[in-house]
Amino acid sequence: MTTPGFRPTHVVPQQGMPAWEAPDPARPTMPLDPLLPVRLVERRGDWGHVLCSNGWSAWVDGRYLVAVPQDPPLPDDTLAATADPRPLLGRSEQALARYLAAVEELAAGGLDGETFRRRTHGLRIGVVVDGESVWLYDPARSRWAYGDGTRLSTYAADDPPAAAQDDGPDVGHAPTRVVTPDGEAR
Repeated sequence: MTTPGFRPTHVVPQQGMPAWEAPDPARPTMPLDPLLPVRLVERRGDWGHVLCSNGWSAWVDGRYLVAVPQDPPLPDDTLAATADPRPLLGRSEQALARYLAAVEELAAGGLDGETFRRRTHGLRIGVVVDGESVWLYDPARSRWAYGDGTRLSTYAADDPPAAAQDDGPDVGHAPTRVVTPDGEAR
């Protein structure tokens, strides 16, 4: 049973995960089922407070939650330049060509191992194509993007989003953002 209006931000990993009543390892509770849809409502370091699709809430190790992609843009939305998959596909193609050239030169004996490592250092590429779906790694933004052939949307990011800067005190971490069951932020 899913709570009406529930919009998950993550799912539990496919092996399930332990849960706690509070962000305290001494207070375990029942583990969460594999692939259970959850909404992350609060972060405290590695701890994540989640609201489950059945209305139950718990604390988990937030590092292991699997992000759910945002809803795809509506067909009548204007195609934004950042949502166009072609530039990222082109950069992926260039990175793969650079790597292939280095591998060929290494195999032909024209490079030693150290020169190969220097030439490929920092080169990151990730592409998965499955029919009309594509997942592309964007190293400039440290994120994976999902596309349907015409548009891209962020699927998962290496780092949490940076908090907007304000004139408030520096507390050493991003401010906590609580999301209510109807999806509104407080």
